This record gives sequence, C-alpha cells and structure tokens, in this order.
Amino acid sequence: MAKLPNSYVFPAIFFEDEEDRGMYNVRFPDLPNCFTSCKTLAEAIEQAPRVMGDILYMAEKENRTIPVPTAREAVELEPGEMCQLVAVYMPPVRRAWSRKAVRKTLTIPAYLADLAEQAGVNYSQLLQQALKREFQVQ
Repeated sequence: MAKLPNSYVFPAIFFEDEEDRGMYNVRFPDLPNCFTSCKTLAEAIEQAPRVMGDILYMAEKENRTIPVPTAREAVELEPGEMCQLVAVYMPPVRRAWSRKAVRKTLTIPAYLADLAEQAGVNYSQLLQQALKREFQVQ
C-alpha cells in the first residue's frame, strides 16, 4: 500500500448564494460532492478545509483515486466567484475518523453474561481494553 500524503491543497470557489444573500457557498471543482454553505464568508473559509478533509479521507479509505489539483489560475470562475487554495493537513483528520465509535454485536455464553451483569461490567470498555492489549495499541 502506498504511503498517503500528509497534506493536500486544492482550489476552492467561494461565492455568495444568489437566492439567500449573506450565505456563502464553497465548492471544489476537482472534488465531486465536496461543498459547504455557511452564514458568513469567514465561516466558509474556516469550514472549507474541514469538508475537504472529510471528503479526501473517505476517498483514501475507499481507495479511490484522488485527482491532481487544477492550478488556481486555470480555474474558470463565474462573475462574483473567488478562487482560493485550501490546504488540509490529514493526520488529525485520519485520527479523528479512526476514533469514531462503531456498533458491534457480540455473543457470549449465558453464564459470562450473568457474571458480567452482577459485576456491572461495561462491555464496550472491557472489549476496547482487551483489543488494545491484544493489538498492543493505545
């Protein structure tokens, strides 16, 4: 498996929403389904790397090809649109996604379930501790 890059930089197009003045939209011409809408331009600038990071993380996870970014100067703009490069540092994005909880169903013998219930065992905590120990991770 190829080493994933630590960061990505893609052009983003910022523009005021024509139907809802004061709202700002951001779209990434190279990244399908990567967009956001915010109440202010400042919020849009802050939110752009977050949405881009999430989309790129999913592309990495699904082994989809990540496109080569279009040069900022080559991005075609409509009147009222602004193009800005947006950078995202991926290690914190990957870490945040990897810590999201997922639900798992398990089966144990009835006598162990009875003992665990009597002892007030937290199954999630116990399983996490055991898996961390097994795989020698924190």
